Amino acid sequence: MEIERQKLRVHAPLEQPKSPEELRARQLKARDMLRGDLTGEDLDNYVEERVATTTLEKVLNSARAHSIFPATFGLACCAIEMMSTVSPRYDIARFGAEAFRASPRQADLLILSGRVSIKMAPVVRRIYDQMLEPKWAISMGACSSSGGMFQNYAVVQGADKFMPIDVHVPGCPPRPEALIYGFTKLQQMIMGNADPGWRSRYNAHGTEEWARGGPASKPSEEALEAYAKAREVLGA
Repeated sequence: MEIERQKLRVHAPLEQPKSPEELRARQLKARDMLRGDLTGEDLDNYVEERVATTTLEKVLNSARAHSIFPATFGLACCAIEMMSTVSPRYDIARFGAEAFRASPRQADLLILSGRVSIKMAPVVRRIYDQMLEPKWAISMGACSSSGGMFQNYAVVQGADKFMPIDVHVPGCPPRPEALIYGFTKLQQMIMGNADPGWRSRYNAHGTEEWARGGPASKPSEEALEAYAKAREVLGA
C-alpha cells in the first residue's frame, strides 16, 4: 500500500490577501467616514456594504429562538432520549438550548417526554402555567402525542387535550436526532418562518378527525362552523 502525503491547504487554499493599495484605500475611506468627510454616493456605498437593517421584532424572535431554556422535566422512557440531547454526541448546545432549568419560573420550553396519566395532567398543566411568557411546548413521542400503546382510561389520549402543543415529535421513543429536528422546527416557528403543515402542502384542510362527521366522513355543519372559526383565529 502506497501512502501519499499532501498538505490540506492544497485542497482548500486560503483567500489571497488584498493588495496594499486596496487595503490603503479602505483605510482612508474608514478614516473619512469617522471624520464626517465621506459624503454623497461614497457614503451611501459605504453604509450599504456594512450596515444591515431589520426590525426589533425579528431581533427579539431570533434571540428567543436561540436562547431557549427547557425545563428539567421527564415523564417516562422518552426522557432518557431527551437527556441524550445534551451529550457530546448530539450537543443541543449548538442550537442554544443546553441550559435546562430546574424551576418552571426560569424555563420557557416544556418537553413532554412520555405518557401523561390522568392524575399527572393537572400537575403538568400547573407547571406549564408557572413558566415564563412567551413559552412553548413539545410533545415528544407517540404516548404524549396520542396516547400511543396505552389506549385505556388511565392515560390522556394526546397532551393537546389539556394544554397547547407547538410541535409533535413522533416515535416510540423518538431518537435524540428526532427531538433536535423538532426543536429546529420550533425555532423556525418562533422566528416567524414556520414550515407549513402537510394539510397546507397537500390542500387537505377539513380532514381533521374532529372536523369529520357522518357515515360518509363529510364535515357536519357544526364542524364546518367550528373549523372556520379556528382558521380565523390562526389567520389561515
